[in-house]
Amino acid sequence: LPNHVPATMQSSSLRRFILTQGMAAKSFLDGQLLIAMPGIGDSRFSRSLIYMCAHSENGAMGLIVNKPAPMMFFADIVTQLNIPGLETAEQLPPELLTLPVLFGGPVEQNRGFVLHSRDYFSASASLAIRDDIALTATVEILEAIARGTGPRKMMMALGYAGWVAGQLEDEIMRNGWLHCEADDLLLFGTEQDSKYERALRKLGVDPSMLSGEAGHG
Repeated sequence: LPNHVPATMQSSSLRRFILTQGMAAKSFLDGQLLIAMPGIGDSRFSRSLIYMCAHSENGAMGLIVNKPAPMMFFADIVTQLNIPGLETAEQLPPELLTLPVLFGGPVEQNRGFVLHSRDYFSASASLAIRDDIALTATVEILEAIARGTGPRKMMMALGYAGWVAGQLEDEIMRNGWLHCEADDLLLFGTEQDSKYERALRKLGVDPSMLSGEAGHG
């Protein structure tokens, strides 16, 4: 367990952060799930599902949604924030005590992101991904969740996956990734071990028959 609170972006800087990753142009796979193929060639992404938060000809950014961070729970993060009245885990809603924090990707693993339903949305700090899904990375959303006034559906991740211009397209061409439509269970469900197989079955793919030779553009 780290001895510091993960860095979250201040107020309106989420959009600026996305823009600095080179993702301001027209969208491609935004709101889709990438499914890592056996031949992905990078153990950090083995059996990963990645929700695409932004994708354009300039690059891409997403969050792994099926890999818990080792020994890390939402309660551990919140109790380090010194929120008045929520100084101990026992003061949190019971459902948050064992809510896992996920490994969002290998880039900037001290940076926290909350993927959530659009019933919570900050005009200055949230990034709309779909009509029903947004991304926020501020302390304010963590406090709202801890007080029971946050989004109805959410997951928190540390770090993200990022690609420079053309890199993701090249990996897809080399059969590194499949992609499918996201749904609430794949994004916000807590049964992490079964998400990978369930995503494949959405495409009609038998997980036992997977090889590194299949592709889905």
